[in-house]
Amino acid sequence: MQLNFTKMHGCGNDYIYVDCRDTGLPEQAAEWSRRLSRRHFSVGADGVIYICPPTLAGGDATMRMFNADGSEGRMCGNGVRCVAEYLYRHGLKRDTLEIDTRLAGRKTLHRLGDGMWQADMGRFDANPAALPAVGLGAGPLLHAELVAAGRSWDVACLSMGNPHCVIQWPDPATLPEGAALAALGPEFEHHPAFPEGINTEFVCVRDPHHLIMRVWERGSGETLACGTGACASVAALALRGVCPRGETVEVQLAGGVLNILVDDEDAVWMAGPAEVAFAGTVEV
Repeated sequence: MQLNFTKMHGCGNDYIYVDCRDTGLPEQAAEWSRRLSRRHFSVGADGVIYICPPTLAGGDATMRMFNADGSEGRMCGNGVRCVAEYLYRHGLKRDTLEIDTRLAGRKTLHRLGDGMWQADMGRFDANPAALPAVGLGAGPLLHAELVAAGRSWDVACLSMGNPHCVIQWPDPATLPEGAALAALGPEFEHHPAFPEGINTEFVCVRDPHHLIMRVWERGSGETLACGTGACASVAALALRGVCPRGETVEVQLAGGVLNILVDDEDAVWMAGPAEVAFAGTVEV
């Protein structure tokens, strides 16, 4: 079977996009994600995103995101911007689009310019049940003690539709990446405190308006960017009084920059690029 796809990325967080608006989610969605995401052996990506018919009335499409290991993710901030860009390029020439997600509700996307979108990411939740998290206290999980990788960590844990564990890091020169991140990341992803896994962000504060972040994503490992992770990082640091509310905070990721705003009612807005790499056909 020949499968048409478009390879897109937001700040280097790359996915294979499959337009399923006429057919719905394929039965092989998880299998295709495992097979096609293999770098060097297939198309290569952090996962596959299927653009399906809208779930609720008035929607433009539904995003179903599958990680490279075949597990389905709840939400993807970079992915939802790319879905908006795909829809815009394929006939929906509107500056506001409504995209449903299976587990994180509807997201409203506003076009800011060529290949630039702002997403209403909803409200964050730092209560243990939202992640879920166990054994870390009653919440909100603003300063929780977590023992992992042979040491104790001061973590902030919250949900942006999917779960995040945010760790402030003192020195940008030593932010974990590559082999160092591959050694640390799984210790958090598979920690007993997080029965459904966790995305982990290591964040260095340059100043209250500028952060540097590296991320380990559950189901995908190290990625060049994580939209919900950037949102979670700014939200966690706003809760800690480090970053301001109501003002844009720039988050520098390995693959680019996202701009995040957290308001006084715990709502989060994310702005950043959505780019097409190439389109093609693959045998599945």
